[in-house]
Amino acid sequence: MKIGNLQLSGHASLAPMAGVADRAFRELCMSFGAAACTGEMVSVKGIQYGDRKSDLLMEVSDRERPVGIQLFGSNPEDFARAVPQALLHNPDFIDINMGCPAPKVTKNGGGSTLMKTPERCGEIVAAVVRATDLPVTVKIRRGWDEAHSNAVEVAKICEQAGAAAITVHGRTREQMYAPPVNMETIRLVKEAVTIPVIGNGDVTDGASAQVMYQTTGCDLIAVGRGALGRPWVFAEINAALSGKHFTEPTIEEKMEIMLRHAAKICAYKGVRIGIREARKHAIWYTKGLRGKAAWRRELSQIETVDELKRISARIVEENR
Repeated sequence: MKIGNLQLSGHASLAPMAGVADRAFRELCMSFGAAACTGEMVSVKGIQYGDRKSDLLMEVSDRERPVGIQLFGSNPEDFARAVPQALLHNPDFIDINMGCPAPKVTKNGGGSTLMKTPERCGEIVAAVVRATDLPVTVKIRRGWDEAHSNAVEVAKICEQAGAAAITVHGRTREQMYAPPVNMETIRLVKEAVTIPVIGNGDVTDGASAQVMYQTTGCDLIAVGRGALGRPWVFAEINAALSGKHFTEPTIEEKMEIMLRHAAKICAYKGVRIGIREARKHAIWYTKGLRGKAAWRRELSQIETVDELKRISARIVEENR
């Protein structure tokens, strides 16, 4: 699939997730065959103010390409001023967040709040397109609430403004992440625009990826929560969509991946911060294992990578 002049290989990309889709996780997911990845959302105002955290969030490496920087905000002029700073980090595309349901984002007019004003969505896309030669993509939801499910309208406006692809999360902002995703919305958007449409929501394995493709006709899938503790899900999806057999990693392999993941986080963020961030990832890796409740308690308190290694060895021993 192509997004603008950017060629993608594979059937699923890593969706942007705040507090999760950092450089370490993106690199890991790409190593398992993700078609592309998008970083944690970055405030356009934070970029303009020279915020150090915003700058760190935009750092990308060659091991995660093709990679996009996702921006959020509410004002077209703010986006236009932020894009040149984002380009200094050499991303492969720019993604615009119009789907985040978090109150801290929506209360300031960003994220899914933008879908209340479709014309503003178009103005923002146009402002970003004018500011860069890179492909510009947009992430939207089904709408703000059930009474205002306007994903098709917003998608068409974004396409007319120059968007190269649209990612559609099949829930409204009001629904957050709870009910099953509405695939009909994604299908309708696919039928309404000529640019690639990326389906998002409830894809957790090869089987659910096949359902998403068959039901919506989308061009690509964006996997978010389905990759937590399972970065190999991209290899599984690629195998399923290619008609190939996939073998789930053994418990030994899963723990090795977990340790490699934790080591990457610590290498990029330092041990003090890294090991604390690694806790939540380590817990996700124990999903479905025997004794997971006890492991969760221990993993939530780890202070060193060596401690994580010792716990992982015990997990392997008890889950063989």
